[in-house]
Amino acid sequence: MAGNLKLELIPYDKIESILPLVFKLNDGKFSEEVLKSRLQPMLTMGGYECLGVYDKQKLIACCGIWLLQKLYKGKHIELDNVFVNEEYRSRGVGKLMMDWLVEYAKSIGGNSIELNSYIANKKGIKFWQRHGFEPLGYHMIKNLE
Repeated sequence: MAGNLKLELIPYDKIESILPLVFKLNDGKFSEEVLKSRLQPMLTMGGYECLGVYDKQKLIACCGIWLLQKLYKGKHIELDNVFVNEEYRSRGVGKLMMDWLVEYAKSIGGNSIELNSYIANKKGIKFWQRHGFEPLGYHMIKNLE
């Protein structure tokens, strides 16, 4: 399966193609209109890219990539909104994405890959740990809405 897939950075003029996947990722909590309104400022602020995985012309997986520089780590990438369509899960797509992301991070001079994972996402946490990720701390949030 994985050998038939194409991985590439999604051009900004096609970036909205990720919205149906991100909608599923968030279990419909946010409408595609809300997601679209949030995506546009992410693009204009810079430092955001998105990996797309295609089965022929169909986008079946995506992974947001933030290009970052921080005092505690230096240059690195941070992954967000990682999603694989349900019918493609457990078929090597995640590993294919991780291999691509590791090579991409190295190619831009990055020294690590970071991500946040919801505590309740036990299956996701196991996936990340299988790929060498270790917990560093807590991602905390204070809602102001």
